[in-house]
Amino acid sequence: MLGVSLSLGEASVPFFNLNAEAETLPRAWSSRVMERFGSANFKVLRMDGTSYPNEVHDYAEGLLVIDGELRLRIGDEAVTVSRGELYVVPAGVPHSVDAGSAGTLVILDV
Repeated sequence: MLGVSLSLGEASVPFFNLNAEAETLPRAWSSRVMERFGSANFKVLRMDGTSYPNEVHDYAEGLLVIDGELRLRIGDEAVTVSRGELYVVPAGVPHSVDAGSAGTLVILDV
């Protein structure tokens, strides 16, 4: 991991360069868990312009675009999530990613 630890008094806080972390991933759509908060996972992944098949989870999934654009499909609805925007897919809702999605994506599984 490319993270470093910052010392703030007695506390140590992890610091990550998310774009750099995404670039080190062996392939697109492969995520890396950066931190865990209770039962929630904070993950980073790299999108490469290819589509990703339909999936459904038993937990909500927050999708935060750090760089680039995510072309999400919720049922028949196309949703574009741009840099700095967050989209939350509710638990149990099928979703997929359309071709053209590229950049760095943070996923928060809650």
